[in-house]
Amino acid sequence: MSTSAGNIFLVTAPSGAGKSSLVNALLERDPGLQLSVSCTTRPPRDGEVDGKDYWFVSRERFIEMRDQSDLLEWAEVHDNFYGTPKGPLADALANGRDVILEIDWQGARQVRRMLGPVTGIFILPPSMEVLEQRLKARGKDSQEIIGRRVAAASSEISHASEFEYIIINQDFSVALNQLEHIVAASRLRFPRQAKVNPALFTSFGLS
Repeated sequence: MSTSAGNIFLVTAPSGAGKSSLVNALLERDPGLQLSVSCTTRPPRDGEVDGKDYWFVSRERFIEMRDQSDLLEWAEVHDNFYGTPKGPLADALANGRDVILEIDWQGARQVRRMLGPVTGIFILPPSMEVLEQRLKARGKDSQEIIGRRVAAASSEISHASEFEYIIINQDFSVALNQLEHIVAASRLRFPRQAKVNPALFTSFGLS
């Protein structure tokens, strides 16, 4: 899959660290960014919209997509499948748009193997205690599920060193500004500028 002039940003975090809230706020600020909508077999939470938050599919349909190589990556998390459909991502990149993938560390590894250089961003909570408080305050999961998510967080966080950038989401506005700056800086890298401004780079003998 060619990335054309578009950048891929992988945003990863344990559940409750504020990843989705940060990504949604960034998308409102930056019209040049597009969210890659994942598909999942978990049921929708209150307020989630099919095709906007996730594509909600049956396990049978997910397995069919996986077996037909329609997914860029996939993983099983908390007894549910998650995956990234190839088609919409390829279309966005071909049109030069930057794409954000909200993804777990397993999926991030798969994307790197398939696409090469991407920008990885890991969102950390300020502490495990705060993470558990946020999960409880969300009011969307049972205590049993919250316990499982907290137990899994330490393992997920151990993979943070695989990412280029770390944001500690203690103050939401600060974390959002940091995320925005990472995106802006990535757009100024030599390969991106060369793709966006080919004639200029050729005139300077830069290739």
